[in-house]
Amino acid sequence: MSLSRRQVAGAAFAAAVPLTFGTAQAGEQRARTLFIAGDSTAAQKYADAAPETGWGMAIPFFLRKGLVVSNHAVNGRSSKSFVDEGRLEVILGAIRPGDLLVIQFAHNDEKTTDAVRYTEPWSTYQDYLRLYIEGARARGARPVLATAVERRRFDAAGNAQPSHGDYPAAMRALAEEERVSLLDVQALSLQLWQSLGVEETKKYFNWTDVEQDNTHFNPPGAIEVARLVARELLRTRVLSPRDLRRLDEAIPESWITWPEAV
Repeated sequence: MSLSRRQVAGAAFAAAVPLTFGTAQAGEQRARTLFIAGDSTAAQKYADAAPETGWGMAIPFFLRKGLVVSNHAVNGRSSKSFVDEGRLEVILGAIRPGDLLVIQFAHNDEKTTDAVRYTEPWSTYQDYLRLYIEGARARGARPVLATAVERRRFDAAGNAQPSHGDYPAAMRALAEEERVSLLDVQALSLQLWQSLGVEETKKYFNWTDVEQDNTHFNPPGAIEVARLVARELLRTRVLSPRDLRRLDEAIPESWITWPEAV
């Protein structure tokens, strides 16, 4: 996905200062942390990018106290470029036994003309994902693979269309091979867009008077994708019911905030 000037600026700040949400109370044992490694669909956004919203900004609303979120997702990164820029190394330097690492890439891995980001789904994509899996496991943390959330794409008959080629299938196969829990966000988001339809889905993406964006979300879209992620964390038993809340409750858009970049 191409980056605007504001997205590049936001990404640079996000890379330097990943935001962490939720804290343990004084005297409590260290809270478990859910780390997110991913691209712009999950990333923290800042005031200059509003109303664009990554699902990682909304996932804390579905988690109970004692489980914090450290969102390292950054605009424009692939599984390869995230590693090559040292971003995985930063996570592995902070992750601790009992923590979780949710890994979602594909949007930028698909860029065949960009050698910095491109990976081939059945070889280099899986090879890079193994670095995340092995790195987390070596530190006593639990890796979790998440297929890439779908874009808003419909055919002439109004049917939601997949856009990620072989990448979701390659991740599913790797999850089975490595015995890693899989959050099938791609399949679930495609079903959601199909159920909403061509016009209603516009209310979930970053459609404004000046921009018609079929990849990135606004607050309602980010909240609903985060809900899919939370439900998958429960379904796969990565988290238990006591770790989660509000799975069936409406989340006010006003809960989403965009801090100023500094």
